[in-house]
Amino acid sequence: MSSGEEDDEEVPQQVADLANASTPTNLRTIRACKRCGLLKTYDQFFDIGCENCPFLGMRDTPNRVNSCTTAFFEGQAAVMDPRESWVAKWLRVDDYHPGVYAISVTGTFDVDVKEVIENGGYSWRCRPVAS
Repeated sequence: MSSGEEDDEEVPQQVADLANASTPTNLRTIRACKRCGLLKTYDQFFDIGCENCPFLGMRDTPNRVNSCTTAFFEGQAAVMDPRESWVAKWLRVDDYHPGVYAISVTGTFDVDVKEVIENGGYSWRCRPVAS
């Protein structure tokens, strides 16, 4: 290879996915997506939405961010390669994007959000609030 030629190696998809992994930027305002358990700050959900749940329409919609996320979750697990991770399989996030996930999420969905999820055939991870 001559010194003027550029190295045309492609970045493996796994490395590209890791570079785009969603991680919370601040631990004080951390919230969990009620459907998939992805942990981000309120501002991140507002600015970007949930990468796993774009159909929830959280981006730029404060009411939707409030109804689709919760501060009531337990534990955290960083999932770097969801397709290969036993933790991702255990959390049932092996089809999702790399990121930080809650071990368990507590909360309920508003009726309109629940209809969107059920009509789309999606499942969710949050468990109802104990009364």
